[in-house]
Amino acid sequence: MAPIPTPPAEPQDDPDAYVGLDGAAAERLARERGWSTVRSLPPGAIITMEYRVGRLNFEVKDDRVARAWKG
Repeated sequence: MAPIPTPPAEPQDDPDAYVGLDGAAAERLARERGWSTVRSLPPGAIITMEYRVGRLNFEVKDDRVARAWKG
């Protein structure tokens, strides 16, 4: 049987630090800090809820990050 792969470590970064930032600037900063996937979403968007290591999600309203979470 093949071994179960070990997921890569996530950046040691607080998602709440992105709240209030300009959406595009927050996305650039997140990538610079090592997030492999950054997903910007409008408020109320229907999304998949599976947890993905290395993904940072932003809810962007009026070009500002209103909420940020891992996965």
